[in-house]
Amino acid sequence: MTGEVAVLGAGMHPWGKWGRGFVEYGVAAARAALADAGIEWRDVGSIVGADTVRGGYPGYVAGATFAKALGWQGARVASVYAACASGAQAVAAARAQILAGLADVVLVVGADAAPKGFFRPAGGDRPDDPDWLRFRVLGATNPTYFGLYARRRMAVHGDTVEDFAQVKVKNAALGALNPYARYRKRVSAEEVAASAVVADPLRLLDICATSDGGAALVLSSMEFARRRGVAEPVRIRAVSTVTPTYPNTVLDLPDIATDSAAAVEPAAGTFRASIARAAYEEAGVGPEELSLAEVYDLSTALELQWYEDLGLCGEGEGAKLLREGATAPGGRIPVNTSGGLASFGEAVPAQAIAQVCELTWQLRGDAGARQVQHARVGITANQGLFGHGSAVIAVR
Repeated sequence: MTGEVAVLGAGMHPWGKWGRGFVEYGVAAARAALADAGIEWRDVGSIVGADTVRGGYPGYVAGATFAKALGWQGARVASVYAACASGAQAVAAARAQILAGLADVVLVVGADAAPKGFFRPAGGDRPDDPDWLRFRVLGATNPTYFGLYARRRMAVHGDTVEDFAQVKVKNAALGALNPYARYRKRVSAEEVAASAVVADPLRLLDICATSDGGAALVLSSMEFARRRGVAEPVRIRAVSTVTPTYPNTVLDLPDIATDSAAAVEPAAGTFRASIARAAYEEAGVGPEELSLAEVYDLSTALELQWYEDLGLCGEGEGAKLLREGATAPGGRIPVNTSGGLASFGEAVPAQAIAQVCELTWQLRGDAGARQVQHARVGITANQGLFGHGSAVIAVR
């Protein structure tokens, strides 16, 4: 397909709380990806950085920062910001440059040194900023959002706190097998239940932490990959970066307003469902062809929602899919084989890139004890603040 680009290399810096600058993590991930690809930094034609942010605002110019740290060599540079979707937006920008013929090889990098505790807004008054408003007017910190969403699933679909706990149990078991994960310890449902309540009904082990970490990819044209002797690389076939469509009639924090349904019928599908749908249409595949998925599990309840949004099951059937073991290792469609954010925590600019790293290793057969047998097609999915969709489909 003409829209495909090759993934020649993937690299990460382990997630944790290391107390150092984000540039160090990004450079380590970039060098690992370059080494994995067998590419010298001087041969990279462009670098795209996912911006490191604070309180919803770009704090550093990531692309040029990483280019300087690696050593000025004249490469094109771009920096992108889409909150948690920044990494996928960076992949999209890199792919566009390759397909436009502007560069044969593009390095994509994201890294963060996250603050302690949950994210909070930067100082100052910004009444026209929805991020500032949801913090200051509603008091809707991220854990508040997670808890409200969990309550909605319980009320609408009958999910239980035991279902949520089983998501953590599954992801922690996979994270224990991942050398890049911050938390590498299995947990039991009893341990989840015994952890402190943060935003009822969710407990501490139901929600992800904030973390330091970095991830990077080396992407190239298919022609360049063939010239390098890589006959069957992992290929990115689709990148979805869609926005919501009118009307949007269901309140969905951190969005704090809806469009009226009084005069216009609600849309046929939700915003998150449209993210995956656009990726499937571009790639020419459907959810039934997936080998695995990496989804944005900010909380255990949100992972269940992604099952439905990706079309892995019908509406309200996410918990049932989990209980059947379909999303566990050896199941029909393993989800978050990396361990997910449950095991990594949030390093905002890096996490969507890290998802593609996991797909790359799985599709190559290089995932070790986490390996999904005969993996051929994988999807990533997450959502950036206020309308940034994010999904990547990779194949081999």
